[in-house]
Amino acid sequence: MICMDHKGVAIGIDTDKIRHITQSLSSYLQGKEKPLGLSLVSFFSRGHLLIEDLPGLGKTTLAIGIAKSLGLTFGRIQCTSDLLPTDITGLSIYNKTTSEFDFHPGPIFNNIVLCDEINRATPKTQSALLEAMEEKQVTIEGKTYKLPKLFCVIATQNPAEQFGTFPLPESQLDRFMMKISIGYPSREAEKEILKIGSKREDIYLIEPVVNQDEVSRIQEEISYSVYVSDKILEYTLSIIQKTRTSEYLSAGLSTRGALTIINTAKTNAFFHERNFVIPEDIKDLVEYTIPHRVIFKEEYENLNKREIVKSIVDTVHAPL
Repeated sequence: MICMDHKGVAIGIDTDKIRHITQSLSSYLQGKEKPLGLSLVSFFSRGHLLIEDLPGLGKTTLAIGIAKSLGLTFGRIQCTSDLLPTDITGLSIYNKTTSEFDFHPGPIFNNIVLCDEINRATPKTQSALLEAMEEKQVTIEGKTYKLPKLFCVIATQNPAEQFGTFPLPESQLDRFMMKISIGYPSREAEKEILKIGSKREDIYLIEPVVNQDEVSRIQEEISYSVYVSDKILEYTLSIIQKTRTSEYLSAGLSTRGALTIINTAKTNAFFHERNFVIPEDIKDLVEYTIPHRVIFKEEYENLNKREIVKSIVDTVHAPL
């Protein structure tokens, strides 16, 4: 794929793989092209994803499909109130034959880890994910184990249920690069689903579009080949400052949040066949990268947080 850099010079960026991934999954995720695209932006930005939506809308299918199409290993954790940290990380079991303890790794050692209904796990168990998400390692019984280079947590939670749940603290929410919802499919997409039935079983048979080396190469290309100008950096800093002084918020974006804005904007630019970031790359994603990272004042808690964030960003003058 030939496209133009920020100086108008022709360059070669292969985005065909991204398009093939999206196409291969579209037939299994009818009407979910938008959340699929956002999920891929989050993954290729080396981030973790939180999906908040009602049951039965395809959250699990989306996670499985991404893992299969990228040729990655997949692990699933069904969170419940009695889930233990060792159920996530693994534990050492005594081997009578060798008279030694053998370590048995938990599901966290996969490339993509689905934490289903994460807010049903207790805070102690939720905290077992913090080190993994931030440092790509886990410490078990005083010993540190490295996680795979390609590592992503996709967590889901049901926004309508409160009984028996433990809301994620701000420190853990900040570990998620993006928070999205899937939403109901369109009438036509749902009609097609009713015609052909669920494709959940078929999704396990998806042939990988890329291998792990190609995934790593694409991530490296996004990190080092997509240009961010000083104007874009200043624009980002202005947005951050607005969140810290907004009348709607009691706490604005952290520095980690600022890095998220830049990293996802670079991936968004790459997906649009550019190797330079424009303001729209940031604007397109702010409703998914910012709301879960800031603290709203109590009187605004029940308002549409995405719309509030978009209104804050709209007050910042975008560079030409």
